[in-house]
Amino acid sequence: MVKIKRLIFEINDLHKKYDSYNALKLKKLEIHPGTVYGVVGTIGSGKTTLLNLMAGFDKQSSGSLLYEGKEYEKNWLGKIKKNENIFSSIDPQHNGKNKTISSYISGQFPKKKNLIENRYFKNSSFKHLWTRSIDMLSAGELNWLGMIIACECDPRVLLIDDYGMYFNSLMERDFRSQLLKMNRSLGTTIILTSPSDIYLKHFASVLIFLDHGHISKIRTGNSRSTKKENYHKKSNFNKNKRNYRKKYN
Repeated sequence: MVKIKRLIFEINDLHKKYDSYNALKLKKLEIHPGTVYGVVGTIGSGKTTLLNLMAGFDKQSSGSLLYEGKEYEKNWLGKIKKNENIFSSIDPQHNGKNKTISSYISGQFPKKKNLIENRYFKNSSFKHLWTRSIDMLSAGELNWLGMIIACECDPRVLLIDDYGMYFNSLMERDFRSQLLKMNRSLGTTIILTSPSDIYLKHFASVLIFLDHGHISKIRTGNSRSTKKENYHKKSNFNKNKRNYRKKYN
C-alpha cells in the first residue's frame, strides 16, 4: 500500500511579478505539518513576498500554491478569503490600517482583548501604544505587535516575518520559548523569515535559503541535528549499560 504524503503547503512553479520585476520564482517547495521552518535571505530575496502569498494577502502571478491540497478560496471579487487557520505576524499592517491597536485587537481577537491588554500593555513600557494608530507605529513596534499577537493566537500555521530583527537577546529567547511551546504542545507549523540564520538555525528543523526569488539551498537546522545526537547518545548509553550488566551480572 502506497503511503500518502501529508503536506500543509505545496508549491509548484510559483511566480510573483510586480510589473516587470520577478520577485519570486520557486520551482518546487513542500511544507510538512508540525515542523518549524526558517527562510533565510537578504533584502529583495523574496522572503516577505512568499509569506504574503502563504497568508493570502497577495495572489501569485502564475503557478500553484496549495494549502492542504486545495487552492485558496476567493470571494466574488476574486479576493482571497481570510483563512482562520493561518496567521501572519504581518496581519496588523494589512488588517489594521486606520485603526488603533485597541480597535484592531478588539475586531480581530475579541475574546482575547482583555488578556492581551493586561499582559502586554497595562503596566509595561508599551502602555502608551494601546491607543496609538497602527499606521503611526515604527517598524520595530509593528514587528513587536505582530509577534505578541502571533504568540497569543492559536492557528494551525504561524507565519513570522523578520524574526529577531528588532529583538535584544532576552526578547529573542522569550519569543523562541513561546514558539517552541506552541510547536511541541499544539503541533503548530511555524515558518519564520530572517536576513540571517543566527537565531533560526538553533530551533528551525529546516532552513530554506532564498536568493533573488530562487531557492539557493535547503539545509537541516541544528535542532534536528541535536535530536539525532541526543538519540545516538541515548542509544550508546543503553548499549553500554547492557554490556556492563552482561559482564558483571
